[in-house]
Amino acid sequence: MRRLKEQHSRSAVAAPAAPPPPGPQQVAIVLNPIKQRAHETRLLIEAACRGAGWPEPLVFHTTKQDPGHTAARRALEAGADVVIPCGGDGTVRVVAEALAGTDTAVGLVPLGTGNLLARNLDLDVTHLSQCVYTAVFGRQRRIDTATMTLTAPDGETSRHTFLVIAGVGMDAEILSDTSEDLKRVVGWMAYTEAGIRHMPGQRRRRVEISLDDADFQTRRVRSVLFANCAKLPGGVDFIPDAYIDDGVLDVAIMSPRSLIGWIAMYVKIMVQHKRQLPVMQFYGARKVSIRVPEPIETQVDGDVVGPATRVDVEVHPASLLVRVA
Repeated sequence: MRRLKEQHSRSAVAAPAAPPPPGPQQVAIVLNPIKQRAHETRLLIEAACRGAGWPEPLVFHTTKQDPGHTAARRALEAGADVVIPCGGDGTVRVVAEALAGTDTAVGLVPLGTGNLLARNLDLDVTHLSQCVYTAVFGRQRRIDTATMTLTAPDGETSRHTFLVIAGVGMDAEILSDTSEDLKRVVGWMAYTEAGIRHMPGQRRRRVEISLDDADFQTRRVRSVLFANCAKLPGGVDFIPDAYIDDGVLDVAIMSPRSLIGWIAMYVKIMVQHKRQLPVMQFYGARKVSIRVPEPIETQVDGDVVGPATRVDVEVHPASLLVRVA
């Protein structure tokens, strides 16, 4: 097999945060009411705004049918200076999709299972009051976002924003097969059980991959991941060189054929070894396209978004303003 395009070099990492605009600000809350501690979170945000002498925060609820699209749009129309999604990674994605490209900041109060973006921004997801303080009063910096455009088997297309990691293949199958009951009991550890069930056997898929509009290259893979940043639950830094503000996606191509391959990948991730493995290779790109002869499962930031026969991924540098500690 021919080599894929060489990695991009980059140096723009961890751009400094700046203080928010001075004076009173209008805070908007996009609240998933079924999440544990949702009511407590709302009370904490309202108390913070009241203590600062700011206007009462606007509150918009998500529903099962609308995970926050309407709420985020209404918050923008109301002139919010910061919109705080209070829910899981899905709620954060929807709000970020609406706010990308604007000067309205996103404040994070993680109430989900993975809380991926909050972990990558070094927020303490175990301290609710601290996250509320950062979301309301924190400094601001710009980060990259990315979009995944799917072509479904029937030819329909859909576009999804992601902030941390999207992927095709085995990772999406694991997410789809994870027990919701187990997630409620043990949290993110539930994904491990589904992962172990999907490891045996040679289930590699034939895919064609193009980086930055180069020629398509054929590979047989178990999974392809697109990382905007790469810190996972449990403190695992999946791709140490994946930075959230470098304007580059880190593409991980995983193709283990046996238990030895899985062990080699595990060791590489745990010790953060820089050398490429035949079963796990990394490339940098701003655009990625994948074609498959048979539909393949896809996911964005831990949410399964359905099968596709073509996947187009693109990074959007410095497109989202977020509040950080």
